[in-house]
Amino acid sequence: MDKGQISIRRIGTNEVDALQAISIATFKHAFEADNTEENMRMYIESAFSKASLLGELNNPESFFYFVYLAEQVIGYMKLNIGAAQTDLQGENGLEICRIYVDHRFQGLRLGQQLIDLAFHTAKEMKVAFVWLGVWEKNAGAIRFYERNGFETISKHDFWLGTDRQTDHIMRCLL
Repeated sequence: MDKGQISIRRIGTNEVDALQAISIATFKHAFEADNTEENMRMYIESAFSKASLLGELNNPESFFYFVYLAEQVIGYMKLNIGAAQTDLQGENGLEICRIYVDHRFQGLRLGQQLIDLAFHTAKEMKVAFVWLGVWEKNAGAIRFYERNGFETISKHDFWLGTDRQTDHIMRCLL
């Protein structure tokens, strides 16, 4: 694959259909083997409904980016600042709320490019830290974040349908 065909850019509300498609596909691939079909359905219907995604896209404190291979969307990232942050709300932090790459394109360092963009954005916004929540059973993602300077600072509950799961809250000071 020609890496020159890879690009990352911020998206708007006119791309909600593509956002919904990549959100559902990547979430299912990442988590359906470890969760019930019913809990996956309930979460996806809520988190990735068109109305929910449009609300997030219209929030001035949330920023979505697509990763493209030529014109094909193969990944995305959502960043939150201020009150849009889900846990460590405040003006000193930037949350990486979602970061997903289509499984067929993992291993191409696209996740690293997205993390690098998050750090660049955080520095431009002059925040003190970048943080995220990651499922405690997602060992590969935890290792990836640790390699990028994140440390677990706490935990919180994450509800996938009716299943209460535990996320590590990880933070990287800038």
